[in-house]
This record gives sequence, structure tokens and C-alpha cells, in this order.
Amino acid sequence: MTTDDIEPMVRFENVGLRYGLGPEVLQDVTFSLAPGSFHFLVGNSGAGKSSLLKLIYLALKPSRGLISLFGRDIATTPRRDLPAMRRRVGVVFQEFRLLNHLSAFDNVALPLRVAGVRKSDVQKHVVELLTWVGLKDHLDARPPTLSGGQQQRVSIARAVIARPKLLLADEPTGNVDDRMGMRLMHLFDELNKLGTTVVIATHNSHLVERLGYPKMHLDEGWLKMIDGSPRKPQPGPAPAKPGDPRPGDAPGDGKPNLEKLI
Repeated sequence: MTTDDIEPMVRFENVGLRYGLGPEVLQDVTFSLAPGSFHFLVGNSGAGKSSLLKLIYLALKPSRGLISLFGRDIATTPRRDLPAMRRRVGVVFQEFRLLNHLSAFDNVALPLRVAGVRKSDVQKHVVELLTWVGLKDHLDARPPTLSGGQQQRVSIARAVIARPKLLLADEPTGNVDDRMGMRLMHLFDELNKLGTTVVIATHNSHLVERLGYPKMHLDEGWLKMIDGSPRKPQPGPAPAKPGDPRPGDAPGDGKPNLEKLI
């Protein structure tokens, strides 16, 4: 089988999007993402990055054009099949969207419980992942008691815990320092190595250039694909603050043990 024979994970063909009667915020967007690819989605504020992500995870319908996800045309997919498709997509929201009445542990456990994972496995995997992102001492904390950076890490853990086929992250490092930002990028990189297609929207040009992944550049609603030369992200030195992750906190000397996640 050649590369051309592989069904794209995501495909857009001449997609346009407008809100109400306003001008198009996305114009003639055409691209395809191969399974297991990794892209940064970049562009100035207001360029349409969040709108593009919403189209991919089926929160919006395009004004025109064709979108296919996992090889299925969204326009002809029965509504009853859409929830199952959405469950194959992990999303890190810019505004977190955590459930305030649930603890950090229960927020992250939710995708595994929905999938019917055994209670003992849920306990093991959630504790391991929250420990790795530096929240070992906040398992029982509810989102309103956590800082913005801590809530962001809970949101990221929830998005990756079930090893989605497609991961979309909207500014996932926007509320953390550079050291934790690189650690989180290492997490996304490990997930990508296991076959997950990753798209990360970010304003962090230093991060984009440092890692060298291909870019999807939006400029006033127009998309341009730019090739890259990926370089392996390094998780950085172990944070020294109490409760922050240390190399011994997770198997693999600082590497998240995603292969054992469901």
C-alpha cells in the first residue's frame, strides 16, 4: 500500500465558514491529515484557528465545502453515529471546560468510565497520568480551587487518557511555564508515536520553531500548509516543587507510560 492509498484522518475540500450573515472567517480551506501526523496550527489572533478546530471536532458545520473524518463524509453521516465519532477525538479546550462538581481525578477518569474500563485500571492510569503532569497532590481538588495552569493540565490529561485517534489542542501551553510546556509537548509526542494524529493550535512561535513540526498557517481565513523538520521534544529537568513530576513518578524515567493506557 502506498501513501496515496491511505485514507486521510481528516480531509477538508473547499471549506468555508461564516457566522450568521457576516463575512467568511474561513475561506476555501483544503487540506488532508494523514494518520499519525503531527501539525502545529498557527496564525494571528482572529485568523480562524479555533473555528477550524471546532469544524474538525464537529462542534460546527461548514457553510460550504466537504469535511471527512476517519474516512466518513460528515454531511452524509447519520446523526446517531456522530457521538461515537466524537469519542475518538480528544480535545484540549482553551477555556478548559472541566466539570466543576467533579474532582481532578474524576474529570480525567470520565473518558475511561464512558468506555467501560475496569475500575482498577481507571484508578491506576488516572493517578499515573496526573502524577506525571505534576498534580499528584491535587487528585481530589475541584477545578475552581486550581490555578489556570493546573486546570489546563487536568484538561490535557483528560484529553489523552483514552489514547484518542485524533488529538486537537487549543493553546495547551498558554497557562504554564516553559519547562512544563516542554514536558506537555513530550506527552503529545509520545501519544503521536503510538499512532495518534495531533494538531496543536498555538501562538508560541518559539515552541513551533524549536520542535519543527509541519505547520498549518492561517491568515485571515486562508490556510497554507508548510513542511517541517521535526525534532524530538525533551521533557526537561524534573521540577523541584513539591508535588511536581519527577522522573521516578512514572515508568520510563520521565516518559509517560501511554502504551499501557486504554
